[in-house]
Amino acid sequence: MVSDHARQRGVRPVMVALAIAVFGLVAMLLVDHGPWARPHAQSAEVAYFHTTGEAARAAGAKVVPTEPKSELEPDPLGPKRVAPPNPEQE
Repeated sequence: MVSDHARQRGVRPVMVALAIAVFGLVAMLLVDHGPWARPHAQSAEVAYFHTTGEAARAAGAKVVPTEPKSELEPDPLGPKRVAPPNPEQE
């Protein structure tokens, strides 16, 4: 039979952990959504360019795609494989 004292000792750490978890959750919500976390106003120039490419072109840069990879792959490093000693015959 479990005494009341044993039950109380098991509940206390759970209550402390629950209180810490609730405090942490409230603190995160306050930091993320508090009155000081308002959206920042953007200048007209920043708001005008939606992509990096548009901003680069406006600054006079030339935007080109990367060159595709070669279709040929180099030979793998290491010793070359040999034919199996007993090839399967049909």
